[in-house]
Amino acid sequence: MASFVIEGGQRLHGEITPQGAKNEVLQVLCAVLLTAEEVVVNNVPDILDVNNLIQLLRDMGVKVAKLGLSTYSFKADRVDLDYLQSDAFLKTCSSLRGSVMLVGPLLARFGKAMISKPGGDKIGRRRLDTHFMGIQKLGAEFQYDADRGVYQITSDELNGTYLLLDEASVTGTANIVMTAVLAKGKTTIYNAACEPYLQQLCKMLNTMGARISGIASNLLTIEGVEALGGCTHTVLPDMIEVGSFIGMAAMTGSEITIKHVSVENLGIIPDAFRRLGIRIEQRGDDLFIPEQEHYQIESFMDGSIMTIADAPWPGLTPDLLSVILVVATQAKGSVLIHQKMFESRLFFVDKLIDMGAQIILCDPHRAVVIGHDHQFPLRGGTMASPDIRAGIAMLIAAMSAEGISRIHNIEQIDRGYQNIEQRLNALGARITRI
Repeated sequence: MASFVIEGGQRLHGEITPQGAKNEVLQVLCAVLLTAEEVVVNNVPDILDVNNLIQLLRDMGVKVAKLGLSTYSFKADRVDLDYLQSDAFLKTCSSLRGSVMLVGPLLARFGKAMISKPGGDKIGRRRLDTHFMGIQKLGAEFQYDADRGVYQITSDELNGTYLLLDEASVTGTANIVMTAVLAKGKTTIYNAACEPYLQQLCKMLNTMGARISGIASNLLTIEGVEALGGCTHTVLPDMIEVGSFIGMAAMTGSEITIKHVSVENLGIIPDAFRRLGIRIEQRGDDLFIPEQEHYQIESFMDGSIMTIADAPWPGLTPDLLSVILVVATQAKGSVLIHQKMFESRLFFVDKLIDMGAQIILCDPHRAVVIGHDHQFPLRGGTMASPDIRAGIAMLIAAMSAEGISRIHNIEQIDRGYQNIEQRLNALGARITRI
């Protein structure tokens, strides 16, 4: 198990470019199974979750070639369906959350799929009902083998239908869309997720020959087609990395420029940080974060305490609430952080309290942060990363703290952030991997 040793209190300076979006690339890599023709994907991040999915596609018989530093080609003309029955396939699926999105493409193209309960972050229950109920209504049959923890999904024929999703699940919507593009007739999906990741998937599928309308809205209409072809697709910059770098600059009192962020796809993220008092300047498609000794949390217009909560797009992504919470510990003022979607994502705050942060954990979903205004720096500490986003939040806390910190289980951070210590050390951080 690897760890980071961080010497806190270092100012950062320079430029950094975000990697390709993890949440998008996991979707589009599953979509390569929808065609026997070549699909080329650009801006693929070199992170653990993505590399594991690429290896899983190789094991399934997909021809994978690395064409450049972050460009891959995929050709799924000879998928080994027998491998889907193997313990090796099921074991990989159980450790990779994104593997659940293999179900839609496999079912749509081959009429059958098999998957174990997917793994991923330990952030509370993440149900699959939206995925499975939508796919069932398109004509699939599910059987669950409780002894092996395996779902077997089959369909003789998929037919379009009207779907009203019980929640606007991003991966659930993606799975249903990938199932519906090859179904007969028209599928309408209401309460669909409309995050940029999902928009990118739909645009890619349309380039391959799908007929999807309503992209960027919560009402998608899909006219099924007989087959899809190849395409070339470029992944967006990772908005979670962009937000992480904004928070990092503020916490360490640093001046940095975040390059090529695709501003139009960041949504409410910059304004959420501005509510904490952080200055952000847009310079073309870059964001400049000036050095700030202090940043003050806004209040609502009636004077009540600021509340920052996650919500489906175009609301604030839940993946950034851990970062925002950490950044608030050194702001001037107080804020209520409301994590609505996952019941275990705030449990890392006890480590921040050990470092000197003033946080009241009200319940599994809410925490009140009383900012120190940099009057009382955090103390170095030893902690373990429970999930990707808590891991990067802990790293930000350690970078701003006085003294030496150690973060164990950094494989969780590696799942979502590419060469993070090398990139931050190039800006002036002092992070050592051991």
